[in-house]
Amino acid sequence: MTAEELWPLFGLEVATPRLSLRYVTDDLAAQLATLAARGVHDPRTMPFAEPWTDVASPELERNTLRYYWRRRAETTVEHWSLSFAVCTGDEVVGACLVDATGFATTRRAETGSWVGRRYQGRGIGTEMRQAALGVIFDGLGGETATTAAWHDNERSLRVTRSLGYAETGSHRQLRRGHDEVMLTFEMSRERWYARIRPAVSFKGIERAREFLGIQVP
Repeated sequence: MTAEELWPLFGLEVATPRLSLRYVTDDLAAQLATLAARGVHDPRTMPFAEPWTDVASPELERNTLRYYWRRRAETTVEHWSLSFAVCTGDEVVGACLVDATGFATTRRAETGSWVGRRYQGRGIGTEMRQAALGVIFDGLGGETATTAAWHDNERSLRVTRSLGYAETGSHRQLRRGHDEVMLTFEMSRERWYARIRPAVSFKGIERAREFLGIQVP
């Protein structure tokens, strides 16, 4: 049997008018590691809850590989992680993540993403988030999508608010040793379908649903 037959997520791909989101293989993980090492954000800031970019090369690249291997290894029907490399043509420009626990019952998933610094400012962050929401609502039949961002992460907050998420609250947690505010947001299925959004198409979504134990109502 092929790797894709054994692990159908390897065949999962999502497409929007400008981007494709491809489930992370070992080769794509290596490309993402290289992209991350070239820079994701201003070093004076930290946009992530986990400060994974505060590591020097080559450990940053190795940690990136470990991260994608771990997410893949820990994927089960009860708790799954979909890691996507975001591509324009054959060029990897960022990463998009969709996580869920108990999705068959809650129909709830969380998204996270980053874009390589050299590709920022082109609207990629907005379209990749729309693609991730398409995965949750169109591809998997979800009811709710959540996301979070630091109070001063203007790029992420701008994308979130432009897409019509509802702000649901905030909490405090440490960021580089300082007590900071994290804002939380939610997108409902009804709110998503009430908005104009780009067309999203799928490859391998049926096999992915079967693998993850998801039945679409």
